[in-house]
Amino acid sequence: MRLADKRILLGVSGGIAAYKSAELVRRLKDQGAEVRVVMTRSAKEFITPLTLQAVSGHPVAYSLLDPSAEAGMGHIELAKWADLVLIAPASANLMARMAAGMADELLTTLCLATPAPITLAPAMNQQMYLNAATQANLKTLASRGILLWGPDAGSQACGDVGPGRMLDPLELVDRCCQQLAAEPLLAGVKLLLTAGPTREALDPVRYISNHSSGKMGYAIARAAREAGAEVTLVSGPVALATPAGVTRVDVESAEQMHQAVMSRVGECDLFIGCAAVADYRPEQVASQKIKKTGDNDQMVVKLVKNPDIIAAVGALSDKPFTVGFAAETVDVEQYALDKLQRKRLDMIAANDVSREGQGFNADDNALTVFWQGGQAPLPLADKLTLARHLVALIASHYRR
Repeated sequence: MRLADKRILLGVSGGIAAYKSAELVRRLKDQGAEVRVVMTRSAKEFITPLTLQAVSGHPVAYSLLDPSAEAGMGHIELAKWADLVLIAPASANLMARMAAGMADELLTTLCLATPAPITLAPAMNQQMYLNAATQANLKTLASRGILLWGPDAGSQACGDVGPGRMLDPLELVDRCCQQLAAEPLLAGVKLLLTAGPTREALDPVRYISNHSSGKMGYAIARAAREAGAEVTLVSGPVALATPAGVTRVDVESAEQMHQAVMSRVGECDLFIGCAAVADYRPEQVASQKIKKTGDNDQMVVKLVKNPDIIAAVGALSDKPFTVGFAAETVDVEQYALDKLQRKRLDMIAANDVSREGQGFNADDNALTVFWQGGQAPLPLADKLTLARHLVALIASHYRR
């Protein structure tokens, strides 16, 4: 009963995924939660209040101006009652109204009045989800500390395929259990994390880089923040939104990343080096664009070593708990174990980037985590799920 004595206010907005809400209520109650349901007006077109009343065991609220509700559990009372507000499904319309700060019906009013954490499980057509207005609303809500769980991707009721499916009820229950854990795994821990690629300039318009998208590092930042850590993310150039509650420091080159890390590492408890840092940089950077000439069929660029960030952290006399990454194409275990010893790391997460569908630029990944005297495989999964498992594993060793 992982949710024993926890009070969850489930908001249901209008969308075909509302049919999953009854199953979600039942699964939350199976874990010991007390669940009360609030519906929007449009949600009642997809599932009846009577159905949700039957599975929750409580009357369903949907009217902002219900005199009988105000006499008992009105909008302020419900807002104070909840340990967590979960809105599943969260429609594009509801999220737009929340982003605008509207209090035009009971559910949106509760969201303004509650001191409890609010989390949204988006569910809509894939084109609606990808629309610039929806994406802007999501960023606004995330910047205010509202948690976003999902969406998943796949076939949709309308026949489209893409992102916009509400997460499975069992996945949402698991997220609630993590959110409402008695003490988050990394509560009070200061984490410094690197992510993404670096760019090493050749001239004002060209650079040397790699295929890193930053997705794994950003997923770790989000998972660590969910686990209670105070996260500072030193990021190379990526096209990703900053996870809610994370402090982001943008850099371009390996030297800039090295400087950003070394100036902050003394204040952190835990360091994770997930960035794909360029090992070398051009010795000289042309001040003007290098021009191609008719009699010059070759160009020679002399490279020099970049500072080794993870080794520099590992060499500190008072180093934090340090976790490295090893992205390899052959002999993954051998190279990872060598790096673990040589750079004085506490743990290292190794992955085979030569495998199709995982690693650089992919949405999925698989890792094998090594430490002195042990290892643990983390099988192929989406990068956020994988990040949550990795953070839990790191936390268990950090706390020893």
